[in-house]
Amino acid sequence: MRYQITNGTVSFGGKIILNHVDFEIRGNEKIAVVGRNGAGKTTLLNVIAGTLPLDRDDKRFQPGIWMARDTTIGILHQNILRNPEATVEEEISLMIEEEDPYSREKYLFEQEYNRLFTVFGFLPEEKKKKFKEFSGGEQTKLALIRLLLQKPDLLLLDEPTNHLDMDAVVWLEEYLSSYPGAIVVVSHDRFFLDQTVNVVYELTEGKLKRYVGNYTDYRNQKQKEIQIQHKKYLAQQQEIKRLNELIERFKHKPKKAAMARSKKKILERMEIIEKPRVDKSHIFADKIQPQVLGSKCVLDTNQLQIGYNHMLQELTLRVKRGQKIGLLGANGIGKTTFFKTITEQIPALSGSFQWGNGIEIGYFDQHSGELSSEKRVFEHFHDIYPKLTIKEVKQALGNYLFFGEETGKKISDLSGGEKSRLVLAEMLEGRPNVLILDEPTNHMDISARETLESAFCAFTGTMLFVSHDRYFLKEVADSLLIFEENKVSYYPFGYEHYLESLRKKREGKESGISAVEAENTLLLHELKAVPESKRMQSARFSTEQSYTDWQLELAGEQLEKIKERMEQHLNQRNNEEFWTSDSYREEWNHIWSQMEDEYTKSCHLWYEKWQDYEDAFKNYRDL
Repeated sequence: MRYQITNGTVSFGGKIILNHVDFEIRGNEKIAVVGRNGAGKTTLLNVIAGTLPLDRDDKRFQPGIWMARDTTIGILHQNILRNPEATVEEEISLMIEEEDPYSREKYLFEQEYNRLFTVFGFLPEEKKKKFKEFSGGEQTKLALIRLLLQKPDLLLLDEPTNHLDMDAVVWLEEYLSSYPGAIVVVSHDRFFLDQTVNVVYELTEGKLKRYVGNYTDYRNQKQKEIQIQHKKYLAQQQEIKRLNELIERFKHKPKKAAMARSKKKILERMEIIEKPRVDKSHIFADKIQPQVLGSKCVLDTNQLQIGYNHMLQELTLRVKRGQKIGLLGANGIGKTTFFKTITEQIPALSGSFQWGNGIEIGYFDQHSGELSSEKRVFEHFHDIYPKLTIKEVKQALGNYLFFGEETGKKISDLSGGEKSRLVLAEMLEGRPNVLILDEPTNHMDISARETLESAFCAFTGTMLFVSHDRYFLKEVADSLLIFEENKVSYYPFGYEHYLESLRKKREGKESGISAVEAENTLLLHELKAVPESKRMQSARFSTEQSYTDWQLELAGEQLEKIKERMEQHLNQRNNEEFWTSDSYREEWNHIWSQMEDEYTKSCHLWYEKWQDYEDAFKNYRDL
């Protein structure tokens, strides 16, 4: 399909929301519209849906909106099911016109209806409930079910992941990725956008700009654009200053007046480069080093049973210096209890745990952000770190998005997300070598989350953390602890790798990748506790070899996967039409840059595992 808005403007009450924008959907593109709250994203969706017209423009000599004939468009609204007295079954039955109850069409429709109803968390008997008896969140899910059953050519979704649990969100990601039509989606779930879209439109100050790629690709391109524009801006400002100085110096000298006038004309004709509007997010370029390095072995637990009235989990594991481990699992399964146990807030039921030498812990729980004080932000922070100068305090607070007047706010006037951000800023400024974080980015906007992601990635110490923000997990975690019923497993790679492993298992593919029992994190260390005289060298070799071979196999598989993707990109574009098109250079440079970055990271990862392999066997080879 093809849909196009050309030079479109929308205004309300004299305020321009969309300012002469161009927007295009090509084929079955999956498009995200991003921008700050109030930027006009929902307005754009309503224009595309046809429920909101463009302003009249006498200077536009062509239709503002063009789309292929007979294109069907569906938009997610909470009021799609308009009869509150009707049951879900009655509403859905109106969607199929086939009267024959035994027709194949009706059978396939009912089959998909039942599948969607179950996926989104409803019980079969709830089909007979009246629409008005469902909560607001449930009504939104029912509206989404109805929309997906319609299968329009163009699907418009405004925050579709609201009210969905994790399993439903993952299912929806896979469904939308393979959806045969085009999609335009507005969402604050960055990981969802990464999994589903291949084009991003940024809406800023009424203007739209198109980027090729998913959300992460868009952010990377945006950062590069800002850096390039900033360099050009500084260079031009320097040139303007130089020209002005020449004009002032020679404008009153007869022999040089002509030259001065010439420079003035150059200055007047110069196309001014605007100062780039820097993202509010702060990117930490330098490493955040702990004040004390601490021991290489950070935490040892041995048959540690955690819980209150009954055991939730038993853990035997070892955490090494520098690891950043994300904890996954359903609510109530023991993640927070584990944190409270190892920070000695509650006693262990049995077993033991031991911190390494020189370990300094920064702990953030779900109540750490509940500050209550009449102090100002600047005063509060300076009281904690009195040795810092005023300039250093302002710089430290600015790194965590407390600028100008915000540093003069009272603590009691801050939002929940701002309070949490302030506590985390204090914690990182203290430079502990271990961070234990329980939902650190709750109630924060995207700028704050991206700032903290950058800070935690720059942090060189050890991290154990829980987060329901999957993008945060993807960016920060280098390995995972997976809490299940009466079992804790360890996965040696990040969140995206883990999801890919699960997908392969569901499809019945042999991946060689799986989580292992958490106690297997001790495999390279546990034999040191056994007296030398009692060690069986063959067993030692077998145990360590199996673990290191497994690690190397996983790292090698990442390299092969990137190679296959590159070949796939080349095969897809092995035609003259692509290489002679106007957009090929931009698209191919983007693809190559992304592949090169991933390949480099995978090579470093493989080399790191190879070094671990060498360390594990250096003593054995000397025997």
